[in-house]
Amino acid sequence: MGCRAPEQFHVLTPGRYVGTAAQEDDGEPFEEKMQRLVKQLREQQAEALRLDIAIAQNLEAPGFVINE
Repeated sequence: MGCRAPEQFHVLTPGRYVGTAAQEDDGEPFEEKMQRLVKQLREQQAEALRLDIAIAQNLEAPGFVINE
């Protein structure tokens, strides 16, 4: 009968074909880094909300309503 090769499936993830670059260790412990990044994300989300409100107010002034 012979050996039969397993079915090959098409994989669309680029890492399978090109590999990934080695990551350098930045020396920052994971827990500290995550706390810092989550804090930064929260600050950016608050700023985005502030800007969304300002934009909506600026558009409403000449009569453009965003949320109906």
